[in-house]
Amino acid sequence: MTVSTADLKITWEKLPDDFILDEEPVENIDQPLLAAALREILEIAGLILEHILIASNMGVCATLNGKLVIKAPDWFYARNVQPLVAPGIRRSYTPNLEGEIPDIVLEFLSVNHYDEYSSKPTLPPGKWFFYEQILRVPIYAIFEPAAGLLEVYRLNSSGRYEVQQPDANNRYWIAGVGLFLGAWYGTKAERTGYWLRWWDESGEMLLWGAEMVERERQRSERLAAQLRAAGIEPEA
Repeated sequence: MTVSTADLKITWEKLPDDFILDEEPVENIDQPLLAAALREILEIAGLILEHILIASNMGVCATLNGKLVIKAPDWFYARNVQPLVAPGIRRSYTPNLEGEIPDIVLEFLSVNHYDEYSSKPTLPPGKWFFYEQILRVPIYAIFEPAAGLLEVYRLNSSGRYEVQQPDANNRYWIAGVGLFLGAWYGTKAERTGYWLRWWDESGEMLLWGAEMVERERQRSERLAAQLRAAGIEPEA
């Protein structure tokens, strides 16, 4: 069923301060780990600049025909976001009022797959319809951690999501972030499995903090071994 957004009055209003947000628990422990790891890479690389908002499970708001609609993506990235007027905690984000539409919205596939692919146009609208037709997010990505499957959809000239094909390295260019996004299998902390990671334009994978520490340790050990081979005892 196709519904034109011309039938909807879309406005952008701030979430009332006294609005009580639903506190639904995440489905499993993997989701916050995956979201935090994706952000950590950008932070360590110095790519989280002023006015960039990266959040997980934060309500993104729009008002449709006078009714407030809130979706909480598993992860999203938005630029040119206005700072909070007063010190405090950001409880929600309203695009076009507080900053730009997110460059990318990411959902981790749930037990009920219908949620991530729902084009339901009536209130409350499905996630797919909300991101595509209301927010018009340029890139919508869906990740299945168990299988390491990443689907990336890009908004085409007709205003519809079109599935994207990965490059030769099985990665996707995310223009708003300026990096490639792809799945990677390995271990971080207590979790071994598939993760989402970033690569730069040259194909270099951006590292987590623990990986950078380990790389420096190995570099120091190689240097010490070279010095000893030359008859020089390295300083402690």
